[in-house]
Amino acid sequence: MDQEGKDETWDEFRELVNMKPADLEQWLATEESRDAGQHKDGGESTGHASGRRIVGILRAGRKDLSDDDYEHMRKVVGYIRRHLAQRPSGDVRDTRWRHSLMNWGHDPLMD
Repeated sequence: MDQEGKDETWDEFRELVNMKPADLEQWLATEESRDAGQHKDGGESTGHASGRRIVGILRAGRKDLSDDDYEHMRKVVGYIRRHLAQRPSGDVRDTRWRHSLMNWGHDPLMD
């Protein structure tokens, strides 16, 4: 990824990931977080694993991010945008939709 792509990815990621690292870590420790998302063979969900990686990216200095980190950030941006477009009607406070988004670092109640 060239520098322009990295800059764009950084900006989009920082715009959409609205949870602080400590808040995301605290969320990931909950039963609701572990239950949300798609689980492969009964293991950890894709979103939960992504959330752990997002914490590391948020805590890293920008200069310390690898190309692989930027690729993951692109994946996070795409997931959040797609998921936001599928917002259910009504109160989303205690929904799997919100919980899944929070695993990816975005709390829609903070919008």
